[in-house]
Amino acid sequence: MDNLIYAVYFILPVLLLYGAKVSGLKKWNEEFLTLDQSKAIQGFLAVCIMLHHIAQKTCASWIHPATRIQKGLGFFVSLGFLFVSVFLFFNGYGIYKSFHAKNNYLKGFIGKRILPVVLALYTTTVIFFIARLIVGQKMDAKEMVLYLTSIKLCNPNTWYVIVLPFFYLAFYLAFKFIKKDGIAVAAVTAFVVAYILFGTTINHNDLWIRGEWWYNCVILFPVGIIFAKFEKYIIAFFKKTYAVLLPLCAASIYPVWLWSRNICNMFGYYGENWGAPDTVLRRRISVGAESLMCIDFVLLVLLLGLKINIGNKFLKFMSKITLEFYLIHGLYVELCAYTFDGGVKSPFRIHNLLLYVAVVFVLGVPSALLLKKLHSIILRKDSKKVQAKAAA
Repeated sequence: MDNLIYAVYFILPVLLLYGAKVSGLKKWNEEFLTLDQSKAIQGFLAVCIMLHHIAQKTCASWIHPATRIQKGLGFFVSLGFLFVSVFLFFNGYGIYKSFHAKNNYLKGFIGKRILPVVLALYTTTVIFFIARLIVGQKMDAKEMVLYLTSIKLCNPNTWYVIVLPFFYLAFYLAFKFIKKDGIAVAAVTAFVVAYILFGTTINHNDLWIRGEWWYNCVILFPVGIIFAKFEKYIIAFFKKTYAVLLPLCAASIYPVWLWSRNICNMFGYYGENWGAPDTVLRRRISVGAESLMCIDFVLLVLLLGLKINIGNKFLKFMSKITLEFYLIHGLYVELCAYTFDGGVKSPFRIHNLLLYVAVVFVLGVPSALLLKKLHSIILRKDSKKVQAKAAA
């Protein structure tokens, strides 16, 4: 029965490619950077991120005791930052394109772009806080405050929605007060690079920037902006060199992955554990390697997208609840694991790995839908739609 988990490696390609259309020779998928395509990709990757989180609770080499390690999802253990790098690329790409396509885009920007992300952070924080109390985690008043403010992550998967609003705010300030587009792009890029450099100075901890996953893929946010700025020229280059570029990029993925792993093993992020005098330098070398890996991965996604138009009912559905599913599925990952985040024994441990995956997904989807509905009510999106229809 345990071997049934390998079915996910056959199911995932079907979920992604069912209904896909491949462009013929010298033809291109001109829709590969549309909102529908980018959302479909992110919806699929949300499922991959779910598998990544389950893998970390069941298959990771650091699990103790080692007798708890299960085989089947080991492929996904270290891939989370690559999946999120695609999200960050489209965040940067989308925000730049919208700024140039929509009049007065920055008007109400904080309410439209930043507030929904912050709201999603704190609604799931409250849900996880209640879950922690129910499973019996002991907390003093200080820890309660840290959890409820998300200074200490109550929902362990929320680093992305903590970092993203700051990047959006940097974009807003740069493009509001800097009139030259190129300088504004450079300012946002400098902010993200400064954040990465700052992150490498912080030792692993229980609060914000608690580890390298907080910064090892974020360079793709400004990369997305830069891509959008020079999109016309970049895509022309892609098409002109596609016959060479795609095979080269595809062939380089695994070697670059091995190279980045070797760099991280040689230098690493955990120098503080053995008192390395050059801990920060080690982290910066490691994050440089992983950033290049992220760029290579996103480049491959883009090149494939230039030929393959994906789209089916599943992807369309997941594309509408991507953020909510990303944030809420972890609740069921924790409840069905060996231990809940923080060390308390999980109440509903599922030993069979495929059943574990199925339960997390089946419970995560309706929870994401309810969460999306809650956010719509709080942000009054539904009422605005009704008013718009009435006016029409």
